Amino acid sequence: MPVSLSCTGIARLLSNILVIILFSVIAQYNWALSADAVKAITTGENDDRIAALTKAMTSPDESLTRLIDALLDDAVKIADGRAFIVRDGKAIDAVSGIEVPLPSNAEDIINNNRVRGELDAAKAALSLLSTDRNVRAKAIIELKDAADEARLPLIDRAIAKESDAELKAKLQQLRAAMLVASTDKSKRLDAIAALASSGEPSVKSLLQERLQPSAESDPEVRAALVGAIKTIDGKLVWGERLGVIFSGASLGSILLLVALGLAITYGLMGVINMAHGELMMIGAYTTYFVQNLFRQYLPDAFDFYILAAIPVAFAVAALVGAALERTVIRWLYGRPLETLLATWGISLMLIQLVRSTFGAQNVPVENPSWLSGGVAVMANLTLPYNRIAIIGFAFFVLLLVYLLINKTRLGLFVRGVTQNRTMASCMGVNTARIDTYAFALGAGIAGLAGCALSQVGNVGPDLGQSYIVDSFMVVVLGGVGQLAGTVYAALGLGVLNKFLEGWTGAVLAKIFVLVFIVIFIQRRPQGIFALKGRSAEA
Repeated sequence: MPVSLSCTGIARLLSNILVIILFSVIAQYNWALSADAVKAITTGENDDRIAALTKAMTSPDESLTRLIDALLDDAVKIADGRAFIVRDGKAIDAVSGIEVPLPSNAEDIINNNRVRGELDAAKAALSLLSTDRNVRAKAIIELKDAADEARLPLIDRAIAKESDAELKAKLQQLRAAMLVASTDKSKRLDAIAALASSGEPSVKSLLQERLQPSAESDPEVRAALVGAIKTIDGKLVWGERLGVIFSGASLGSILLLVALGLAITYGLMGVINMAHGELMMIGAYTTYFVQNLFRQYLPDAFDFYILAAIPVAFAVAALVGAALERTVIRWLYGRPLETLLATWGISLMLIQLVRSTFGAQNVPVENPSWLSGGVAVMANLTLPYNRIAIIGFAFFVLLLVYLLINKTRLGLFVRGVTQNRTMASCMGVNTARIDTYAFALGAGIAGLAGCALSQVGNVGPDLGQSYIVDSFMVVVLGGVGQLAGTVYAALGLGVLNKFLEGWTGAVLAKIFVLVFIVIFIQRRPQGIFALKGRSAEA
């Protein structure tokens, strides 16, 4: 019996030893940092802590990641030279990873901004080894502002592991940015040659900093820096040019939407409608009203409010336009000066009505999530989704108007009244009704323009005042009543205005555009496209 008990005791002892060995192996696997490394990272002078952190980054593991996260969360305490990670009231030894009682004399570790910046950079560097592509891409961006040659081993490891071609190219650029300040001249030259293929403004700024006499004194390296900057400038200039063209096309599409309705009303009836901008403002406020309805009653479908606002904005503006035509404008046909004064008075009344209803301050109109952000075409060129959508929307509206004018019975009547009102009346066309339909159509398109503008600018009572003059210039330049002329004039003026703004500023650009239009109209009064018909002037 005693022998049996002795064997049992030995078996238990061996079992406990095996368990202890197993836990030790697991702890060493998950918590590979040595006690000296943890102590150096968590205690001492800031320079020594940063040096210890840099040394540990040469062979990172999960334990280093956990320690960095805890330091950034201010969840590390120190007692008698030992570091403890404290979370949810439990203390874990930072070396072994085993839960232990927290000593009563444990003190918080203080991380100043410099140490915290190094910890953030180290965390970003460790993220380069993540399995999530988005995490790796974000880490590359964060490390651009913390380029340090000491992190090259980790960068090389990430490059060797990276399978995504785009991220791999960015990592190689990041590596070159770290080497551009190397003490080895040949490494600096190789890094500059690699960075010259970049087209990013941040790389150009980095090379310009290295051109400072205090940063680089070697003539050969300085010559390489100058050549690399010129190469990058050659790439950046194309991004700037394409950006100007896109901005001009965006402005032109907005002018097209605003002027499209005016081209119909002014071309059909010869009415100088100074309230056209306020009809656009009504469309923008209708969009704001629909947005609030969705936010209050259909919050889950908020991203689709703009799709509901488009037809509602058209309908509200069209009804207001029809009411104006029926009550005021139809009594002033053939008297352009009086229509100008009357519609200007109406515009003031509409502005005051909106101010009394919604207040004098701008109202917020939020972009749906699918219209937020943009697509990065080049390093210095990002195309916003909302402006891309407006360009597409403008041409979609243009297509609908073209089909309406050229492929429908209503369009036939509109064209007939436009070309010869008297003959159309003799043929049985109800010109008064056509006038109302046409004015309502033009007003509705103005409402669509306001709906589109609400996604890129402020919505306020004075919204329409900013575009009324430009829209009249587009109509006159393109040719009264000519949709094709309106398209060419809107896009042409938009691009021309943006190019001139880059050289002369916004104010002088407007003046030059106006002078250009005056000279053009003096030479060609009928605009880009002359109106065809028996009553058209030769």
